[in-house]
Amino acid sequence: MKNLLSSGIIFAAASFLTTLVHYGFQMIISRQLGQTPGEFGLMNSTITFVGFLGLPLAIASQTVTHYIARFHFSQDSERLHGLLAGCRRFLLHITLAGSVLAIVLIQPLGDFFHLPRASLTLIALLCVLGGLWGSYVTALCQGLAWFKRLAGIGLLAATLRVLFGWQTTKIWPVAEWAVAASLVMLLANLILLFWKKDFPGRAQTVISPWDREFVRYLVVSAACVLGSSCFTQGDLLVAKRYFPAAELDAYAAAGLLARGLPTVVGPLLAVLFTYRSSRQHGDALPEQLKLLGLYAGTLLFGAGSLFVLREFCLHLLHQNNPTAAGMIPPLAATMVFVGLLQALGLWALASRWLKISLLYGVLGVGYWFTLLFLGQSPADLLRVLPLAAGGAFAVIFIVWLIAMRGGKIQPAA
Repeated sequence: MKNLLSSGIIFAAASFLTTLVHYGFQMIISRQLGQTPGEFGLMNSTITFVGFLGLPLAIASQTVTHYIARFHFSQDSERLHGLLAGCRRFLLHITLAGSVLAIVLIQPLGDFFHLPRASLTLIALLCVLGGLWGSYVTALCQGLAWFKRLAGIGLLAATLRVLFGWQTTKIWPVAEWAVAASLVMLLANLILLFWKKDFPGRAQTVISPWDREFVRYLVVSAACVLGSSCFTQGDLLVAKRYFPAAELDAYAAAGLLARGLPTVVGPLLAVLFTYRSSRQHGDALPEQLKLLGLYAGTLLFGAGSLFVLREFCLHLLHQNNPTAAGMIPPLAATMVFVGLLQALGLWALASRWLKISLLYGVLGVGYWFTLLFLGQSPADLLRVLPLAAGGAFAVIFIVWLIAMRGGKIQPAA
């Protein structure tokens, strides 16, 4: 556990650089798509839509990460090899099922969220399929605690995205090519072929992960991943459904900056989740709490910095107008609450506090439906966002404190 903080900081620093490259992509694309109102907002909302369709594998990946990490740190190599083989099979089946589900649902969901062109729907489908197979590899790497390698792959992927998007939108300034850049960047996963010898060897016996605990944890992972998606991305899908093109551009720019707050410090949670999944008692707890405190402090500092520098940041995205600037304060406050919610939700998930994890998922879905029904205009949505997120955080925080003090909620056996 001596390396917990250092691992988290190194991974977060590398991922912060990757995030800056992704923001460089947004700066380039916002300028090159700016000639047509609504294209920039359409590009970002389509990418969010792609993430929504990738939720099945995200749920499976979270579950597998927990299991692989648990045996990786137990030094039970024989069990690890067999479990890896079983988890690969499980993830493969989920990936195939998710691909079929995406093909079936892409058209009706595209109509519901008002994707305006068939070509954009097709690109979104290809991104979903590519993302599903990319996540298959990432889940195995995270479970093996390959954080530095994942950070390097992420940086390479961001670079590919910038180069492809920059060149294509220069010639064809439409959302389709900007979204396609998110597909091309997945080619960075091919670098894992250089480390294929470092993967655990082929197991003589394939161990199925399916047991009572795995099923229970899969259900809870579904709640947590769905909750996180609703908290972090659900508002942009609501905006896509209700907002006109010009306001969608402003909201996409302001939301992009605000959502960057939990995104930048998110790698700390990835490290915390992996270690918390394997070690929950003894001398591990103080280090984990330090990492949690570092996450919260960095999140608050980022929100303050964004508020002060909001006009400068919007200028970089070529969206510096009063409408977008006025959206920053409520969105930043919302994302602080969302970031803290994610931290407590993942802590509960790694600790196998099933009731808290399920509560987190329920609150996330309730939050999204609240926005969908009450946020049908920019003013309404911006008013509801911080209130709904703050209320959800208050509920989770109180229950988390009870659990930490050994109250009514106990870790699952």
